[in-house]
Amino acid sequence: MNLKLTKPLAFFDLETTGLNIATDRIVEISIVKIMPNGDKEIKTKLINPTIPISKESVAIHGIKDDDVKEKATFKEVANELNDFINDCDLAGYNSNRFDIPLLAEEFLRAGINFDVASRKLVDVQNIFHKKEQRTLVAAYKFYCDKDLTNAHSAEADTTATYEILEAQIAKYDDIKSDTDFLSEFSQMTKNVDLLGRFIYNDKNIAIFNFGKHKGKPVTEVLEKEPGYYGWMMNGDFPLYTKKVLKEIKSTIKPASKPVKKTNYKPKPETKKQEKKDPSAANLEMLKNKFNS
Repeated sequence: MNLKLTKPLAFFDLETTGLNIATDRIVEISIVKIMPNGDKEIKTKLINPTIPISKESVAIHGIKDDDVKEKATFKEVANELNDFINDCDLAGYNSNRFDIPLLAEEFLRAGINFDVASRKLVDVQNIFHKKEQRTLVAAYKFYCDKDLTNAHSAEADTTATYEILEAQIAKYDDIKSDTDFLSEFSQMTKNVDLLGRFIYNDKNIAIFNFGKHKGKPVTEVLEKEPGYYGWMMNGDFPLYTKKVLKEIKSTIKPASKPVKKTNYKPKPETKKQEKKDPSAANLEMLKNKFNS
């Protein structure tokens, strides 16, 4: 094995109802888990997405509504899948832009706080595009000299992706075999969230990567325009993007309220007149009367 792993690396591929990260669902998932010693575990599942599969997607992967209507939903298998990849770095083909963000959405919908901050992400397509700029079928032919006859079958695509990465490491002298290098090399941008709505600038500050605030620090925008946070949290953004936005907002310290200045001036102190005891005064009058 050309890969040098210190922890398992899970290659995976998704077939879905469509291409919208926030609204589409998984209909098939296949995971090839490569252990540091080279052992391999494979898990493949058809999943009931609970929403219709688009005709465009059926034309690509061939999975129809009837094929999955009796299958378990993602929520029902989420714990099993999370346990399977819990200790793994993640790898795939175009996985950084699509598969990983969509997988994160499904986990979050299922109530599992799926986080990628502690994982290395290896996108084989980005390595391929940096080196050759072709498709998966062409990559398989170019690197492995094989025809990918069962393309868009999740397991065939996943296995081909693993074989391509092995061939890439063998072919290029400057491609290191450890996951740290592969994860770094396969990144196109330094994303804060999975889809790159926020990215780090050259000062390692999270900035917007879209819209009217593109290039501005996220914290700066949220401080000056608090309503933008509400617009994003209520908008059609992926749950993981909202999760990251919420975490960034939590780092902003609330501004201290300024002390209001008033024209209040204390009243000048006045001497208090001593009050005489009326009984003592009467006694004095009686003494004067009888002593006269």
